[in-house]
Amino acid sequence: MSAQDSFETPVDDDYKSRTGQHLQMPVQSDTAPVEDPIDPATADTDAQLEKDDKEAIDTSNIIDGSRTRGAKPAGTYQEPGDEEGLPGPEDGTSRGAAT
Repeated sequence: MSAQDSFETPVDDDYKSRTGQHLQMPVQSDTAPVEDPIDPATADTDAQLEKDDKEAIDTSNIIDGSRTRGAKPAGTYQEPGDEEGLPGPEDGTSRGAAT
């Protein structure tokens, strides 16, 4: 896609500001040219993407590899068993139909 892309759609400019109207914010026509600050020659290049990544990443927020946020070491967590925490058959809460 380039800055020169053009779409053929019906244009309804009834909403645009007219001469003599004193609106707080003038409204321009859909057909008026708009300045595009993006240079299509460099917008989709690896160099531009690398530059954007460097600008976006705040290295002061990255913790070093030797520090964790209090998590237990890997392998120390244990999942509960299938019956753990459930009442036993002797309490009568999960008794089936009498035979």
